[in-house]
Amino acid sequence: MQEREFWQLLEEVLGRSYGRSLAHDQVLDRLGGMTAVDALSAGEEPRVVWNVLCDQMGIPDSQRWGKDHNAPPMPVR
Repeated sequence: MQEREFWQLLEEVLGRSYGRSLAHDQVLDRLGGMTAVDALSAGEEPRVVWNVLCDQMGIPDSQRWGKDHNAPPMPVR
């Protein structure tokens, strides 16, 4: 997943205003207390950030990839 796809999914799944607000304000415990924006800026994989955000917000797998998206592969570490 590229960062561009992260932002597209964020807007599609959560709505533009609410999604952007969450990305800037929601502290993600599993990412060391960073926000999504902070984590992406720190070089975290967009798919990891997306999954952590969705997990924390209780978004089920069936809804987190939008209408026309397939779940991208997890990054290799």
